Amino acid sequence: MIKVGIVEDNVKIRDLIQKYLDMQDNLSCKAAMDSVEDMLEYMEKNDPPDVMLMDIQLPGMSGIEGISIIKEKYPEVEIIMLTVYHDSHKIFNSLMAGASGYLLKHTSLPEIKESIETLASGGAPMSPQIARKVIQHFSDKQQVKKPESNLTPREQDIVNGLVDGLSYKLIADRYDISIDTVRAHIRNIYKKLHVNSKAEVIAKSLKGEI
Repeated sequence: MIKVGIVEDNVKIRDLIQKYLDMQDNLSCKAAMDSVEDMLEYMEKNDPPDVMLMDIQLPGMSGIEGISIIKEKYPEVEIIMLTVYHDSHKIFNSLMAGASGYLLKHTSLPEIKESIETLASGGAPMSPQIARKVIQHFSDKQQVKKPESNLTPREQDIVNGLVDGLSYKLIADRYDISIDTVRAHIRNIYKKLHVNSKAEVIAKSLKGEI
């Protein structure tokens, strides 16, 4: 059972998503708050959710500010941004703060459910138009030659799979290797890039640093 939390100040949207997710056999959504502050207070008294859906524009601190605080106190919590904002600065800042996924609010309920499952199984869900926008943003800004990467071709394949939002299993299927081999490559990638999370790998890739 995947425990899901929601931080969304629009009551109609919050209630709709909560009711839908709570109806699923493999999901439980008991924590739905309108601010980061309320969610932090909830988590002090209850078990934190496994996955959290987070808006950016919120009463009190913003969702991006909230990511850093939540990840510092509860590093095991995975966060998906669910927002109307699609400018590349907010996307990149969210990923750098520790978000593992980024979806737009017009994403359908079944797609939100699938994204939560993807994240829980090791993927990094992101709306395709969001990934394209970020890549285009940094391509336009980057005038210098892309730095030489010390990743092997297979490790670069794994990075591409993460950017595409694939789970470890789907990456293994794509390249016809075992999940254990994928995990081994991931560990090597983390060491070479001096990072500790999928989000940091994705952010470096989208910035053109790999």
